[in-house]
Amino acid sequence: MLLLFIVGLLVHFVFFASIFDIYFTSPLVHGMTPQSTPLPPPARRLMLIVADGLRADALYELDENGDSRAPFIRNIIMHEGSWGVSHTRVPTESRPGHVALIAGFYEDVSAVAKGWKENPVEFDSLINESKYTWSWGSPDILSMFAKAAGKHVYTYSYDANDEDFGAQDVTKLDTWVFDNIKEFFHAARKNQSLFSQLNEEKIVFFLHLLGIDTNGHAHRPSSREYKENVKLVDEGIKELASLLKEFYGNDEKTAFILTSDHGMTDWGFHGTGHPSETYTPFVTWGAGIKYPQKVSAQQFDDALLKECKLEDWKRRDINQADIAPLMASLIGVPFPLNSVGILPVDYLNNTDVFKAESMFTNAVQILEQFKVKMTQKKEVTLSFLFTPFKLLSDSKHLNLLRKARSYIKQNKFEEAVSLCQELIQLALQGLSYYHTYDRFFLGFNVVLGFVGWASYASLHIIKSHSSLTRSVSKVKKPSGLLPCSFVAIGILIAIFLLIQSCPWTYYVYCLLPVPIWYAVLREYQVIQGLVTSLLTFPPRHFAGYLLVYTLGIEVLVLSFFYRYMLTAGLVVLAVWPFTTQLWTRAKGISLSWIFFCLLLAVFPLMPVVGRKPDIFLVMGAGLLVLLLSLFVITSLIKRKESFVNEELVLNLLQMLSTVLSMFAVYSTHNSLLKKQGLPLINQIISWVILASSFVVPLLSPTVLFERLVSILLSSMSTYLLLSRGYEAFFPLVLSCLMFVWIHTEQEILQQSGVSCKQKVTSIQFTYNTDITQFRQLCPDDIRRAFFLVFFLLTAFFGTGNIASLNSFDLASVYCFLTVFSPYTMGALMMWKSFSHGSRHIRHYGFAFFLLGQGLWQLAGYWNKHQPLCDCHVHGHSSGVPQWPGTAAHDKETQPVWQTQEPSHMILLKPSFSIRILFLFSF
Repeated sequence: MLLLFIVGLLVHFVFFASIFDIYFTSPLVHGMTPQSTPLPPPARRLMLIVADGLRADALYELDENGDSRAPFIRNIIMHEGSWGVSHTRVPTESRPGHVALIAGFYEDVSAVAKGWKENPVEFDSLINESKYTWSWGSPDILSMFAKAAGKHVYTYSYDANDEDFGAQDVTKLDTWVFDNIKEFFHAARKNQSLFSQLNEEKIVFFLHLLGIDTNGHAHRPSSREYKENVKLVDEGIKELASLLKEFYGNDEKTAFILTSDHGMTDWGFHGTGHPSETYTPFVTWGAGIKYPQKVSAQQFDDALLKECKLEDWKRRDINQADIAPLMASLIGVPFPLNSVGILPVDYLNNTDVFKAESMFTNAVQILEQFKVKMTQKKEVTLSFLFTPFKLLSDSKHLNLLRKARSYIKQNKFEEAVSLCQELIQLALQGLSYYHTYDRFFLGFNVVLGFVGWASYASLHIIKSHSSLTRSVSKVKKPSGLLPCSFVAIGILIAIFLLIQSCPWTYYVYCLLPVPIWYAVLREYQVIQGLVTSLLTFPPRHFAGYLLVYTLGIEVLVLSFFYRYMLTAGLVVLAVWPFTTQLWTRAKGISLSWIFFCLLLAVFPLMPVVGRKPDIFLVMGAGLLVLLLSLFVITSLIKRKESFVNEELVLNLLQMLSTVLSMFAVYSTHNSLLKKQGLPLINQIISWVILASSFVVPLLSPTVLFERLVSILLSSMSTYLLLSRGYEAFFPLVLSCLMFVWIHTEQEILQQSGVSCKQKVTSIQFTYNTDITQFRQLCPDDIRRAFFLVFFLLTAFFGTGNIASLNSFDLASVYCFLTVFSPYTMGALMMWKSFSHGSRHIRHYGFAFFLLGQGLWQLAGYWNKHQPLCDCHVHGHSSGVPQWPGTAAHDKETQPVWQTQEPSHMILLKPSFSIRILFLFSF
């Protein structure tokens, strides 16, 4: 059994890793030639201002008195420059956002794991191509672009510990930037070498302003602190614009761009595709930029224009990656080599020939990537198996380039621009095609291996826990032909992969199904017995069971997308005792089951995010934990068994831990409200409680119920520290239901003639406990496996949505730390979610776990959304984007795969696949 568990763990690790190799691979290619516009640029220098976490509406909207919170930027929109909305992509995090802004392409989702901390970028960017770049702001962002860029990039950053969500005034992060820039330019007047560098062309000033993002996390975007920070940034930009005008003698050779890497939800988070996260402001003015244009009708008909009173000034929306080629065109540097941005010529205030030449350069630059990508894939694919991208053959792209160049020579600039845009669209489609070229091949092999493992696990359960194989035990043993055949298949696969120079991971994914399916076919006796047993099953009963399980699978599938389906499922489970003899023979257990099912069904209907913290609910949950502890202590005293004193001390320690948790939560909440930061004593208490929650349960008795109660009490102390409201009650209700489930299953087994009640209650959490000695498997265990999977889904999605970053609230970790630390914060929030599922898995044995694990992980594999590399093709989605405040925006946060385009295809593909895989596993 231990060997099977280890092998299963390794197999599942391979399946998990395959998700990143198949769906989350980098779109980067290397070996292209830099391309730049051959005409003189309009600007000598560029100032890029990135206000981290700034929502578009927060910058453009008017306050209660009808005045703008950013009067300088509003004046720019009306009198000096152009404006619009920059549409970002998922994940809406700082690293991918800045990479899209400065390098012009969208990193794959896994790049978030590369992080924010001291990780230089490994690709070309505007900063690389500039002659000099000076940057100010957060060390996490600046270090990404500076470390690999060379000596021409200068960075000035504050200490990382200043990024404290509990600090009294986090606007100091932005005032630090503005003050240091002013000092920098004042010092340049006395430093001849620096003064000379500042008067060169092709230079960039990069300002990263983190205060807005930090205030948004700490106080929410609707808070006074967030809005005041927007006003402070506006005033700072006004002073900088005046400073540069004075420093350069009003030479009108400076271009300004103000934007954001991502927005922020109303509840102070970002990471997914909520419109408030993907709609970021974009304002540009200065050299080479069009002046405001008054219009009578806008292309966009959403709430933003009306709410912000900007209907009369033309709005020009762009994709976030389009900003990089715009900046490169303005100062005349080569377009970033990996950029997939399309130059927004509508922003340029220049000659038609400059626009056409810039667009032609953009097309050639993206086409270079397409050709390299195609060549790389062609070199590692057998010629008779290679399928080229048919929409853009070699001859076609050459003809399009010649035609575009001919249009430019004939002064047909609009036609040239249009043709180049068409060529870019085709090249981007081709990039996506070759990037996902092996996806079906790898996905097929992984699913083949997964289905094989699920089959083997099921056969192992049947073989070990049933008498199904006794009637076929005398069948002749298989010959050596079977192993020889699989060895030959493995050799052929390895040769095929070797010829194509495939990565070593391809060997793992493609060869893994071979031994797995060999192990499956070796169990031919079990397969024969299973088929024989199924053939003797009454057709009507079989059809009835199939219908019930199909409906159950539908509920499981839909619960991935709609949390309220968990409520529907729990209501159905609540009436389950009425369909059995439980109601007549064990009404007490049945009523308990009904009560806790219905009580648990309330939680999926509660809001996941956007709610205000309610510390009194957390305190109430803590009081219930104390009452439960008192009940346990009372029962221990009444039993008067040996080692009662030790058990009593252990329970008193757990009660003390709960009291300290309640104190830490209440004290931290009040301290942060007063902007006094996180008290050190509270931080120490929180970390000590977290560490003890892993140790204390090991000291408890190994008897089933006593150990489970100890695990619950220890986990609840930490869970209270991570709770913000009603979710603090969820583990208690779920655990109560799990205890009732154990009693329910015991009662069912006893009614069926299996004398197990005394044995099950004596189960020990020790290595020598063998659940197989109690009974054999029966068809009803399929129902138990379904319950297990359903409760797993309920545990993960009951109070949140682990598939969406928006379900996590940074404020839930403030008892542990308030200084920005993404990995520590992420680990704590994931512990909070996974503690539900891991806690109740222990209630049943290894066989049920094997029955359920295939359902869970197969669903997880196929439920992965299409990555960003599939969305290279530019152009906004059909229809009008939904702005915050509309009905679509106000819906509950959906899983991350629902935020991508096209949404109807993304919903259809995984749901169909999950249905098939759930059905197969059952």
